[in-house]
Amino acid sequence: MHDDQLHIDTEIARAMLAEQFPQYGDEPVVRLPSSGTVNAIFRVGRNATARFPLQPQDAVRAAERLASEAQAAGEFAMHCTVPAPRSLGIGRPGPGYPMPWTLQNWIAGDIATPHGLAASDAFANDLAELIAALRSVDVDGQQFDGIGRGGQLMVHDDWMATCFANSEGLLQVERLTGLWAWMRKLPTDGPDVMSHKDLIPANLLVRDGRLAGVLDAGSFGPADPALDLVAAWHLFDAERRTIIGARLGSSEVEWQRGAAWAFVQAMGLVWYYLDSNPTMAALGRSTLDRLLGDPVISTLP
Repeated sequence: MHDDQLHIDTEIARAMLAEQFPQYGDEPVVRLPSSGTVNAIFRVGRNATARFPLQPQDAVRAAERLASEAQAAGEFAMHCTVPAPRSLGIGRPGPGYPMPWTLQNWIAGDIATPHGLAASDAFANDLAELIAALRSVDVDGQQFDGIGRGGQLMVHDDWMATCFANSEGLLQVERLTGLWAWMRKLPTDGPDVMSHKDLIPANLLVRDGRLAGVLDAGSFGPADPALDLVAAWHLFDAERRTIIGARLGSSEVEWQRGAAWAFVQAMGLVWYYLDSNPTMAALGRSTLDRLLGDPVISTLP
């Protein structure tokens, strides 16, 4: 999936768990199938998961980042409307794997899909309730950290140019380029709020048609209020998107910026993961189709 992807298998994971977290040494370790692009995930017994980063980086900085993410995930779990994982510990590099890694508690549920609950009023209301709860958390003087999406749209011009160039022959690049030329100029609409920052289907768990858990909250922090609205475009049809916007009281420009953030994310999925991660590539196509088919967004440029 990545040119520099690290190797990690069940045998290595089991050995590192036994050495560093001996209380889990006798638990079964099973690698979980996942469309995730950041970590290899192993279930450890009934109550834990081990997450091993897929790409190398400086081990000291990586450990600092994982500690920061663990703190953010713990704060997120306190405010989330459904269960969310908390850190059980941070593992050290070891034989066969050169990076720090994390151990978290297990959250039960099935991974959401782009179309599985696209017409569900209940699921749309669950997502709106989640986003509203996160927005209600005091930012406590924090500011957007400048990492990834959630600040100014224009900052992503170079990345979008790369995406358009690599999407020739795959997508309607001329039309998409025109849409971005309009989206990038959308003004901000209010101060930053606390955000999950990556509400894609792979980070949402469902059970019996309802939201049952939220994963990967290590980036929880202040961002553009529109950022978490990407969930509306990744997961729902037009009618259910309307439910979310109405429940949150989104202004016209906030809703449009939410579409823009979904656009930025989706444009990077199709070409990058075309062969290595079909699930993520399909998510990108699905989201772009929703944007281009939306009766309002599609007519804006």
